[in-house]
Amino acid sequence: MGGMRVGLPRMHVEAGERRDFLPAFAEALVRAGAEQVLIEEGTGSGMGLSTAEYAGPRIEVGTYEDCLAADLVVVIRCPEDEVLVGMRPGTVLMAMLHYRTRPDRATLLDELGVRAFSLDAIVDDAGRRQVEVLEMVAWNGVQAAFREIALRHPGFAHPSRRPLRVTCLGSGAVGGLAVHAATRYGDPALREELVSKSVPGVEVTVVDFDLTWHEDYMLDRLERTDLLIDATHRRTPQLPVVPNAWLAALPHDAVILDLAGDPYDPTAVPPLVKGVEGIPHGDLDQWVFRADDPAFDRVPVPAANRRLALSCRAWPGLRPRECMEVYGSQIEPFASLLLSRPSLDLDVEHGTYEERALARGEVKTWLAHAT
Repeated sequence: MGGMRVGLPRMHVEAGERRDFLPAFAEALVRAGAEQVLIEEGTGSGMGLSTAEYAGPRIEVGTYEDCLAADLVVVIRCPEDEVLVGMRPGTVLMAMLHYRTRPDRATLLDELGVRAFSLDAIVDDAGRRQVEVLEMVAWNGVQAAFREIALRHPGFAHPSRRPLRVTCLGSGAVGGLAVHAATRYGDPALREELVSKSVPGVEVTVVDFDLTWHEDYMLDRLERTDLLIDATHRRTPQLPVVPNAWLAALPHDAVILDLAGDPYDPTAVPPLVKGVEGIPHGDLDQWVFRADDPAFDRVPVPAANRRLALSCRAWPGLRPRECMEVYGSQIEPFASLLLSRPSLDLDVEHGTYEERALARGEVKTWLAHAT
């Protein structure tokens, strides 16, 4: 489609964010028919790329505001609400919008007249996400957690130590990957090293939804846990899976790993909480929180029982270039479809495979099913 300008703004939420779309993605959008692709000055710098590496026909450099003023704006993490309010009606936005845990954002976008498509809600006919790097979520998080465990256990690499005990909450897409990663310490090379020394490995117990509300079982399970992983996908993010009071059962040297990434939102009605109540909500600036970290004092829910916790709302960002290679290849066919369909008359029932998946991610579709 001619005449459509695409903006690729950078993500400015925290200093540790280094991910930007790669040159290959910008070039693919040009081939798909974009009249112009605007990249923000400094794009790629966090991954060792120069702006010159993006040079090409119809690819231009602009400001953050220039990118947001384009007809189609593509960015992984959603801009802040105050930025969204400044977008003109009719703008097409592709971003991780997380309708389920950010319902107010969905309503805001609809009211603003922004044609929003949530990357995390683009799913196939079986409900499988088409834009995701869940393997990086699991492996990056688990690797970081075992690094902390190794620091806290002097005999971590000694053949005399007992097996390490992991409890994983959830057995879905992230949970299954987390289990696999945990059996390998999140690092296959480390596992091979420890195996060569005859060091006992890892015992993983998976606790799914129908067991988590049984307090006696959970307390017993927590007492025997070195690493507690939250990989849940809750239908009711207003309720924790593990209340803070239960964390008293965890050994004092235990580690908590938040892979679910659900945020706190005390302004929602009712308020949204994390699956493991009382741990901080981390990001790419800080994802490790010692029990005495002041961040616990800022948590808007009870946090009396504290253990070392790891939480990051963007675990894939720890490997930025690899992450963006995957995202670019996954998003390209859906962005190309939008470039070829100016009227956005997507058919969720009878369209092509990409059309049906993309239609499911549109804000108006989600709102229609949420009411």
